[in-house]
Amino acid sequence: MTKRPIRVALPNKGRLSEQALDLFEQAGLRPAFKADRALVASLGADFQAIFVRTQDIPEYVADGAADVGVTGADCVAESGRDVTEMFDLGFGRCRLVVAVGDESGVQSAKEVPAGTRVATSFPHCAKNYFDALGIPIEIARVSGATEIAPHLGVADVIVDLTSTGSTLRAHSLREIGTVMESTARMVANPSALADPVVSGKLGDLAAALQSVLAAQQKRYLMANVPKDKLEEVRQVIPGLSGPTIVEVLDGGSWVAAHAVVDADLVYQTISRLKALGAEGILVTKIERLMP
Repeated sequence: MTKRPIRVALPNKGRLSEQALDLFEQAGLRPAFKADRALVASLGADFQAIFVRTQDIPEYVADGAADVGVTGADCVAESGRDVTEMFDLGFGRCRLVVAVGDESGVQSAKEVPAGTRVATSFPHCAKNYFDALGIPIEIARVSGATEIAPHLGVADVIVDLTSTGSTLRAHSLREIGTVMESTARMVANPSALADPVVSGKLGDLAAALQSVLAAQQKRYLMANVPKDKLEEVRQVIPGLSGPTIVEVLDGGSWVAAHAVVDADLVYQTISRLKALGAEGILVTKIERLMP
């Protein structure tokens, strides 16, 4: 058993880094840096953050340099390293796609001719995808600006990440296939999970982060409702295990109903409650939610 803090590998820049740091801070794990531009930060007594490139995190975790890390599913797939996915964080959503120039006559990935040069920074994922289609390809490995490759004559096809497809369209490219869909994942070193002490702390970390993620999808609703409408109210706000009903002081025919509701259904929920005569409706955000 080691007495060192649990090492958590986090992306060092980009949107994924921002979202990961925000999640950890909401979970009460705000990084404490000893100096500007430091690559290591304390995350409280039990955890230590190390900041590295997103694509390198599977390597750090697999090699034991970090016990756990946050990275994209695309990076895990490309690395091919032995890491254990703990859970899907849900943010950083994107797709790894196959694309060709607008002028190309190829309409789907299955139509890509054998021997075609494919430019990508995901050579393993690209090769595995076309191997599964039975199409041998030639990989032209690039480290960035993949979308410009067809215009420079480097390759006729690219395999690259996209979120909305706008960058592809801006470079006169169109999608003809999807290699995989990706979101941020928390991955752990299998040996770390086998250590009862480390595994316990990682479980606590996972629970803290998941409580924040769960809360983001919910809202806490309170409303004064007529007592004679409680059965209808129960149908509108079932909550996690039924609404909490509280007597209103001197309320007579009124009670206060409290419940957790889906964030994307708040508008409809309020309308239905008002139709039942509800008053004093209040909706607030939830910081954490432990089912």
